[in-house]
Amino acid sequence: MADQTRGRSRAGASAPLPKSHRTRERILDAAARVLSRKGYAGTRLQDVATEAGVQAPAIYYYFSSRDELIAEVMYVGAHRVRGHVNDVLAGLPLDTTPMGRILAAVEAHLRYELLISDYTTASVRNAGQVPREVRERATAEETAYTHMWRDLFEQARDAGELRGDLDVNLTRLLIIGAMNWAAEWWNPEQRTLDDLVAATQKLVLNGVGSP
Repeated sequence: MADQTRGRSRAGASAPLPKSHRTRERILDAAARVLSRKGYAGTRLQDVATEAGVQAPAIYYYFSSRDELIAEVMYVGAHRVRGHVNDVLAGLPLDTTPMGRILAAVEAHLRYELLISDYTTASVRNAGQVPREVRERATAEETAYTHMWRDLFEQARDAGELRGDLDVNLTRLLIIGAMNWAAEWWNPEQRTLDDLVAATQKLVLNGVGSP
């Protein structure tokens, strides 16, 4: 996660953020780790407080309830993976083919979900566990993210790089779902992340790409 302990003064110089902001971030980081490991039902504020190195009552200074804290973690997870994949796509060479952009997005999603962000892992793993009201903010981010993938697949279809018999909407949802599910079964002691990325890219390329 990017360093959020420093901000910018009016003169543009780096300046420390208030201690309260850093404590809030530490609590959020801890909640993401606990939620990614224990799930919605198993996440207790005491566990989060221990992970964050604060007293449990201190959490209520920043979040009114356990569900509000979890809702923020879910939102941040969905928001950050969308931003990360979007940044990767924006950095690709201008002559990258639409299929090349899809394969780059596959790699960016998997690496962010499984290696970089506890927030995204927590968001993915608990999407079907939390109550609807807890997911409300995250759902808007998830919708924007699936729309980004829709655009990628539509561009590849229009360029003739996808099989003509595909339902583009079903295809993108199945691929996103399969990548998200990797958080549940991937074991780095059995398969490296590089292996997983390569296998997923081959599956996409050979499964939906135009012959």
